[in-house]
Amino acid sequence: MDQAVPQLDGRALRIEIVVNDPGDLGCLRRLPNLDELQTRARAVNRRLLDTERVGQGCVLASPAFERIAYLTLTEDGRRAPALRFGDPRVQALAGALCTTTLAVTGITNKLLRALMTGLLGGANYSMNQASYDLARLRTNGLITRIPGRNTYRLDPDGLRFAIFHTKVHDRVLRPLLAADEPPAPPSIRKALHTIDIHTEQCIDNSRLLPTAA
Repeated sequence: MDQAVPQLDGRALRIEIVVNDPGDLGCLRRLPNLDELQTRARAVNRRLLDTERVGQGCVLASPAFERIAYLTLTEDGRRAPALRFGDPRVQALAGALCTTTLAVTGITNKLLRALMTGLLGGANYSMNQASYDLARLRTNGLITRIPGRNTYRLDPDGLRFAIFHTKVHDRVLRPLLAADEPPAPPSIRKALHTIDIHTEQCIDNSRLLPTAA
C-alpha cells in the first residue's frame, strides 16, 4: 500500500508501509481481518503524508499563533495555558511532536516522556509534567484524544505549531544568536565585530567628564 505526494522540486515522494505485525496497528491476524488492516495502514500513510506536506511550507497564521502563545479562553470558557515561543520546554515539546513516529503510533504519556527527556538534555521530565503538557495541547486545540484510549493525534494546527516553532527556532533564531561564531560566514562575523567596535566607541565618546571641583 502506498501513496505519493508532489514535492517542491517537481518530484514525487513515495511512502510505502509494510506491516510486519498486525498487532502494531491494533488488528488481529488472518485474512478475515485484512480489510481492517488495510484501512488502518492507509490511515497511517495519510498522517505521514500530511506531516510531509506541512513540513514543505509551514505557515502559522497570526490568529493561531496569538491563540497559542498567549493565555486565552476556549469557547466553553476554559483557560488555555500559553505555549510561548522560545521557552525551552515549549521548544522541546514542539520538537517531540515533529517526530514521525508519533504520526504513526499516536501520542502517549510514555512516548512523550521518552522524547522530551532527550530533547531537554537528559533533564527529569515526569509523568505529571507530560500529563500537564498533553492537557494544554488538547485545550489549545492542537491534539485530539482517540476515543477509548489514552492516546492522542495531532490536529492540523498542532502539526503547524510543531513544525513552525521548530523551524523558526533552529533555522532563524539559533543561527542569529550565534552569528559571531563559526559556522557563520566570515563576512557576517567580521561585520558584527565592526559593529561592536563602533558601538563601544560611541558609548565611550558619550560619557560625561567628571565635574570639576
